Amino acid sequence: MKFRVIAGRYGGRSLDAPQNSRTHPMSERVRNALFNSLSGQIEGARVLDCFAGTGALGIEALSRGATQATFVERDRVAQSSIRRNLETLGIGPDQSTVITAPVSGWLSSRQTDEQYDLIFADPPYHDLQFSTVEKLFGLLKPDALMVLSHTGRSEVPIRSNEIVVVDNRSYGTAHLTYFRRGA
Repeated sequence: MKFRVIAGRYGGRSLDAPQNSRTHPMSERVRNALFNSLSGQIEGARVLDCFAGTGALGIEALSRGATQATFVERDRVAQSSIRRNLETLGIGPDQSTVITAPVSGWLSSRQTDEQYDLIFADPPYHDLQFSTVEKLFGLLKPDALMVLSHTGRSEVPIRSNEIVVVDNRSYGTAHLTYFRRGA
């Protein structure tokens, strides 16, 4: 399956996606709406793309001015797509890191206290892993955003006084919930 980077430095360039049903690349329409809503937050940002699949969200952020993106993906076929996409676009290790692990495993074994300006969490729709998603809140810098992609049928848990929902958007069966960490 092929799709493209929407805008920015790599705008119009094709991306590769696995030919399986284990990933669900976000549609171009939803990605475009998402990035339009984040217009002032991307330039210079350190981005974390969790459950990265094809890496489209992190790559789109890099294309629009983010300085660094970390991709966390457990599926080896999807990891190959991410690496192939980064290589095709000429995005090197100074701008990108691919973590080969489940998000939950990576969170429990991290050896750094690095925080991010923007986090994308796009877990499999059949296994939303809310307990893992909730742990991602701790990786947000003060006043930073996390965007969770999920189905509309699911409740979005919040058990943190530091994190607030600042927006909810629906695009057919895709729903985006925006969380902000207090300053």
